[in-house]
Amino acid sequence: MVDRNEIDHLRGIMSESFTAAVIQAASFPQDSLASAEKAVGLIHEAAAKGARLMVFPEAFLGGYPKGASFGTPVGLRKPEGREDYRIYHESAIDLDGPEVDLLSEATAATGAFVVIGVIEREGGTVYCTALFFDGENGLVAKHRKLMPTGAERLIWGFGDGSTLPVIDTPLGRIGAVICWENYMPMLRMTMYDQGVTLYCAPTADDRDAWAGSMRHVALEGRCFVLSACQHITRGAYPDDFDCALGDDPDTVLLRGGSMIVAPLGDVLAGPDFSGETILYAQIDPDEVVRGKYDFDVTGHYARPDIFNLTVDVAPKRAVRRTEES
Repeated sequence: MVDRNEIDHLRGIMSESFTAAVIQAASFPQDSLASAEKAVGLIHEAAAKGARLMVFPEAFLGGYPKGASFGTPVGLRKPEGREDYRIYHESAIDLDGPEVDLLSEATAATGAFVVIGVIEREGGTVYCTALFFDGENGLVAKHRKLMPTGAERLIWGFGDGSTLPVIDTPLGRIGAVICWENYMPMLRMTMYDQGVTLYCAPTADDRDAWAGSMRHVALEGRCFVLSACQHITRGAYPDDFDCALGDDPDTVLLRGGSMIVAPLGDVLAGPDFSGETILYAQIDPDEVVRGKYDFDVTGHYARPDIFNLTVDVAPKRAVRRTEES
């Protein structure tokens, strides 16, 4: 029997072709306001070229501290590492801060939908977060990285299942998975189950192998994948920044590799390692449904009689207050 809801859903994701962009640029790692101002300029630049969807790298606001150790050998916390964390916390953004206002104004002026990586501050903790900006409504959602990788766990809090949105837009259904979260099969499945068609992957992974992973995600989810990574040198960081890669200002700490991939794994743009740039591609939403003809991982290619995934989307609070009865 034909599932009318599925037909309506598939019709809903079909729209006219449009231009998407991934922004490969260097942020100002300890100046979030300057980074936001730079992002505004890049949004206007991409919009002038016709881009309606734009994806920025991981931690574009707040900075990705490549090579820093935060003074934490096993069993020790050095005073200078505590100060490094204080500075990093100070560089993070509040979601009611001026950086968010600037981005909201830029998306309102251009009508663009923007996904951007930020370091989000809440209390004494910072989170690696992707923010979603809609041209009409400003900041509409966020995704906090569920699983920081390696030493990232020293400085970033963990997200929970309450920030795993896939947003229905006229361009398609937009979600974001950050960096090595893309290696988590169950998280990818959660995105596919929500019907993601525009899968955004802000990252700090600039290895050659990353391109193969992005092509796999596109093929697995039969979705467009838009991955953005910074191209940034040591010189963008303060002179006293603790960096295991040295202090030569010309040392490239993140070399880019941004790219856009179509639902059958064809590379539409990138990977680019040349420097700061904006990559563009034409997105035909109908390619999603054409791809699902022979592989729909949460539809006709699923085996729920054998495999089942349960996702807890409730927010996890350290303290819950209840009124006396």
